[in-house]
Amino acid sequence: MIADYIIIGAGPAGCALASRLVNSSKSPKVILIEAGRPKPSILNIMPAGLALLVRAKGAYNYGFKTTPQAELNNRVGFVPRGRGVGGSSLINAMIYIRGQKEDYDEWKNMGCNGWGWDDVFPLFKRSENNAFFHNKLHGDTGPLKVSNLASPNPASYDFVKAANECQYPLNEDFNGASQEGVGLYQVFQHEGRRYDAGTAYLGELKNHPNLQIISDATATKILIENKKATGVIIKTKSGETTLLAQKEIVVSAGAINTPQLLMLSGIGPAKHLKEMDIEVAHDAKNVGQNLQDHLDYTANMRVKADGLIDFGLGGLKAALGGLIPFLTNGKGALTTNAAEAGGFIKSSPDVERPDLQLHFCVSNVDDHARKMHFLPGIALHVCVLRPQSRGEIKLASSNPLTAPIIDPNYLSADYDKDTLLKGAKIVHKILSATAFKNYDGKMIYGNIDASDDELRQLIADHADTIYHPVGTCRMGSDEASVIDPELRVRGMDGLRVADASIMPTLISGNTQAPSAMIGEKASDLILKDL
Repeated sequence: MIADYIIIGAGPAGCALASRLVNSSKSPKVILIEAGRPKPSILNIMPAGLALLVRAKGAYNYGFKTTPQAELNNRVGFVPRGRGVGGSSLINAMIYIRGQKEDYDEWKNMGCNGWGWDDVFPLFKRSENNAFFHNKLHGDTGPLKVSNLASPNPASYDFVKAANECQYPLNEDFNGASQEGVGLYQVFQHEGRRYDAGTAYLGELKNHPNLQIISDATATKILIENKKATGVIIKTKSGETTLLAQKEIVVSAGAINTPQLLMLSGIGPAKHLKEMDIEVAHDAKNVGQNLQDHLDYTANMRVKADGLIDFGLGGLKAALGGLIPFLTNGKGALTTNAAEAGGFIKSSPDVERPDLQLHFCVSNVDDHARKMHFLPGIALHVCVLRPQSRGEIKLASSNPLTAPIIDPNYLSADYDKDTLLKGAKIVHKILSATAFKNYDGKMIYGNIDASDDELRQLIADHADTIYHPVGTCRMGSDEASVIDPELRVRGMDGLRVADASIMPTLISGNTQAPSAMIGEKASDLILKDL
């Protein structure tokens, strides 16, 4: 099979790129390859289904694991990543966040020309279809449907009251003039149902003559001739197939799988590739380096409250009671994204802009919902928005079906340790506020008035990812960067990367919207060259 462009990976970036290319006036022929399934299941569509999807390796979740983390009592972390057309937008909490404008201006200052806030804001607006906000800061005609929560839990409002008591102001729009404050999140939902990136960008393109989507197909190697990418080998149930690209190949497989595929194809650190018995096509020393992620501390509390989601009789009652409202009009308990509320706050008054993010969950989310609680509970999460720790992705073997080695190197930077401790203290303070007094809460781990040393131990015992890995194919203008600002792989022809792996630094917030923006930007760059 031959196409003008082959896109590897149908996450938010890959879906955006494929859609924009074939819908353009030039409408090149595009093949989009996806390792997972072609369409979402009912558990994907039902927002509350994420409690089952995120917790285990399966058809919609790679369920990767990290190496033992030295600063986390040598615990092995869990790394959920989405499979299927839509990528991680099929299993995440659907939160719509762009990040702070300073994040993108920092990229520009680092040499990523064309990636400052003034450059990327129009792309965010172009992609957005906001059902609630209609102003110059938001779009309302784009493919990504964004809405307020259909049926917020009363506990989410109590969280906002508790945070207000602690002098954190209300913010009704985290993507507005300022990100700072607390409130309820907007979500990628439409009429109370998850609106994943595949549905958003590709839902009306299934019969487009210039787009072929090949699902349940794993890209195992990019073919390279004289430093030019010419094709892709894919593996399906029926065997191996070679696809050829007349113009370019774009890797959009995400911060874990993109560097893995590049290295399997001979693009990466020469020493490591030789150790794996892989022929070196291009010595790119920083492929797989610069891994960044949001490490998350969670305070779990058992409470006395109705309507919360748990794995016991109360949760079953809430789920059954929410089934008819969900199916008939997209309302009720099953429309919850679990992390309904949260905010962006400063770890101390002298910080210039928010450096912590809060996620408030209306269930006792514990160890990615892998530890099941049968009594009602709430969970308040906090992460350091711009961590300084850097990790890496390496190959475990030359077998493309073997998971890569993932080492986030969590808390290796003192700044991260100190800032997360401040965040944990704030979390315990908010949970102690009078707005939560009638919940009669009891901490599951540790004490609400834990000392600094006790909090450090709780972090070491329980902290883990909040699912935002980025940076493993760093973009920059320096020769050491993997990708140039046009998203081309340095030292190669006919090969680009477009996904969260290109981020030089982690943005301040959830990464679905920025990943889609990168796909939008990639389409503009490619169409400009056409």
